[in-house]
Amino acid sequence: MTGHPFRFSLTGALALKLPEALLIAFMLAVPLAGAPALAEEPFRLPDFGSSADTLLTGAQERQLGKAFMRSVRKSLPVLDDPLLTDYLEDLGGRLVAASDAGGGHYSFFFIDQPSVNAFAGPDGHIGVFAGLVTTAETESELAAVLAHEIAHISQRHLLRSLEDQKQLAVPATLLMIAAAILGAQVDPNAGAAAIAGIQGLALQRQINFTRHNEEEADRIGIATLAGAGFDPFAMPGFFERLSQSSHTSDISAPEFLRTHPVNPNRIADSLSRAEHYGYKQKADDPRFHLARARLREQGYKDPDKAVNHFRANLAANRFRDGAAERYGLALAQLRAGRPGEARQALGDLVKEHPHLAEFIILDARIDGRLGNEEEAIRKLQAAVGLNPDNQPLRMAYAEALIAGGKPERALATLESAARLRPGSAAMYQLMSDAGLKSGKKAATHRYRGEALYLKGDLEPAIHQMEYALRTPGIGFHEAAEIQARLETLKEEQKESEKQKDKSKTQKDRG
Repeated sequence: MTGHPFRFSLTGALALKLPEALLIAFMLAVPLAGAPALAEEPFRLPDFGSSADTLLTGAQERQLGKAFMRSVRKSLPVLDDPLLTDYLEDLGGRLVAASDAGGGHYSFFFIDQPSVNAFAGPDGHIGVFAGLVTTAETESELAAVLAHEIAHISQRHLLRSLEDQKQLAVPATLLMIAAAILGAQVDPNAGAAAIAGIQGLALQRQINFTRHNEEEADRIGIATLAGAGFDPFAMPGFFERLSQSSHTSDISAPEFLRTHPVNPNRIADSLSRAEHYGYKQKADDPRFHLARARLREQGYKDPDKAVNHFRANLAANRFRDGAAERYGLALAQLRAGRPGEARQALGDLVKEHPHLAEFIILDARIDGRLGNEEEAIRKLQAAVGLNPDNQPLRMAYAEALIAGGKPERALATLESAARLRPGSAAMYQLMSDAGLKSGKKAATHRYRGEALYLKGDLEPAIHQMEYALRTPGIGFHEAAEIQARLETLKEEQKESEKQKDKSKTQKDRG
């Protein structure tokens, strides 16, 4: 994430079958054009439902969500960082609780690219590019974008878009529009090429429809911001700052402006709506600044360059949060192989912020790199005892146990956590590693399969479950659990193949 933002490539995604390509396209970018300002006073209408609600059952939408995430993982570098994901999930959860989103499923994840953008997918999946967080100057600005994307999901904009296109009865146009929208997200030239041959009326209807979606997402998002205690002026303020930077900078406009174009009408309307709620000064969560520092540090391939970056900022007092800047420096020094300097940079931050997992985990990892594995285990065990539901702490504790030659204890603590709350791909991979080092072959294959599944590799995941079942001496209960999981994965594979065949038939007919 150093230097100028760059555009990513999704060439492989363009070759997807119709359903997945369409899902990615509509969700990665929702283009908008200018629209007249709405009435100043926010209002809410009773929810009488929508005909879009009848397009998919809950189970079908969950399946679409899984297909969407498989495609995203194959096309984009999803960042499986427990601390960053935990912070984003916490922030997103606070916003969902303050919104009219209802009891639906929402999940939040990072894309490891410097693009300034975010997107919402089916079944509540919201992706945030790393560059958005490092560009946001306050937590309210980041919350503003998340609230906007949550509104896209709660108002079922994807299903409404799909329904609208279905009414056009032009199946071949759907894939072309998908390619055009995806091209606009990746490369404007690619988008222009894909538009060739599309019926003008169909494309214009799509643009007009999504313009309304953006207006609605702004309106509801500002209400959500205010309800969660964030500054409602953060939304128009962030939009305007991004817009101004695109005019005064030599680099290309932030991706957010290409997929969510901002014009004076939109900014004025957002300001008018924010004024209804009034200014709210909210102190940033310290974890917001720690997440920014962590992302900036990871953005440097060379850790020495990261060290120089944070040292220069600290020397010049060029930072928004001194503790976060020291945290970034310590992370960079540890990655550069200088744990003693990292301990010095971290200083008393653990004592000053005893409940922040970021400092606790870094402190323990410094101990481990200095050869004090038992001290690292002791610190993390104590932290997990005080915060048993904290998944990043659990994972760091397990990593310390593995490094200290105690893989069986590591596997036990992770399995205990996974029974209470489904794990991430990174967590299941760690469980697989612990199983391997403790000589438990069935667990090794089983959890490797779960990690592969969450990364979007369904067929290899099935193979790993089958290997696990063939492990000599496997226990009855463990075999029964694996068998049940294997049947679920095979059923999902069968449904996926059915959808591919249906898509191929539509393509052949169209």
